Amino acid sequence: MNTENVDTMSADINFIKSVLSLHDEMASNGFSLVYEGEFSHEVMKMFTAMAERDMDKSNEEKSVKRKVFHVMVECLQNMTKHSDDQDDEEKVGNGLFIVGKKDDIWNVITANKIKNEKIEDLKSSIDYINSLGKDELNALYKKQIREGSLSDKGGAGLGLIDVARKTGRKLDYQFLPLEDKKNFFFLLKVRISSKTE
Repeated sequence: MNTENVDTMSADINFIKSVLSLHDEMASNGFSLVYEGEFSHEVMKMFTAMAERDMDKSNEEKSVKRKVFHVMVECLQNMTKHSDDQDDEEKVGNGLFIVGKKDDIWNVITANKIKNEKIEDLKSSIDYINSLGKDELNALYKKQIREGSLSDKGGAGLGLIDVARKTGRKLDYQFLPLEDKKNFFFLLKVRISSKTE
């Protein structure tokens, strides 16, 4: 066996070890589905179908499955609509989407590029949603449906309000700066309890 073949085999083995290591890390964190790229309508349908099969395997209660499914769809739609990394012709958003369960908690995580100038409004909107109790969220949701816009407290979308209502939990988020300093990665993590409440 010549040196070139040995080098190629060694590189292949290192690559396989890296993939297995990444797989083990994802599994230990409960992440069963990970996707990065364009989020077309077809991709969304495929991803939600895979997640549904995943929940069927773990024998989730119907109410929990409905909640996780609803949150996934809302988060995917939110990301597709508001990603600043879009295909101009098809208006398809790009981003990262992760779903998994650990310790009786389903985690739905999305990440997409957002322009610096949009951060303050989005942050204010999420902080406002996070400051509300259950009854206040329900009232805000109804008001948003009636009026189609929020007060001067911010322009939070109906989807984010609904996610907070459905989960009964605060929206966990971060803005991670990208190298160009003009854009950030908007990371949103939603937790859903698999125990019926």
